[in-house]
Amino acid sequence: MSEGDSAGESIHGKTSVVGAFFTRVGQGWYIVTYALGIYHLNLFIAFLSPKVDPSMLDEDEGPSLPTKQNEEFRPFIRRLPEFKFWHSATKGIVIAMICTFFEAFNVPVFWPILVMYFIMLFCITMKRQIKHMVKYRYLPFTHGKRTYKGKDETGKPFAS
Repeated sequence: MSEGDSAGESIHGKTSVVGAFFTRVGQGWYIVTYALGIYHLNLFIAFLSPKVDPSMLDEDEGPSLPTKQNEEFRPFIRRLPEFKFWHSATKGIVIAMICTFFEAFNVPVFWPILVMYFIMLFCITMKRQIKHMVKYRYLPFTHGKRTYKGKDETGKPFAS
């Protein structure tokens, strides 16, 4: 290999600024990444949850999601709207990137434990959320929902 070909070295054998930057960035930041993942998981659960939790309501208190075929349709209102979800996720990424500029956040950890714990936490949390969605019969996505075709009171067809 000729002089200057190895990663991070300049022509004169000294470490280049670019090589030093990538060496510094590539050595960890597992805690920052893990915290960002947990934050994004929290945002995602809030995005999937209804604004008014049916498990917290009494039967005669406030609006509820329809549970029978003949009940009135009430739209799904998210606890965290989509724009706020993306805005908060972007802010989280920017803050995590800023944290990587400080060496105090580069804590040495055994990263496979963090990955396993995050996967386990994700699976348990999503299982609980899906059970809640099935129990109270709500679907936070528009795919697969029934669309009604017909005419309104003026005789114009509904938009589907």
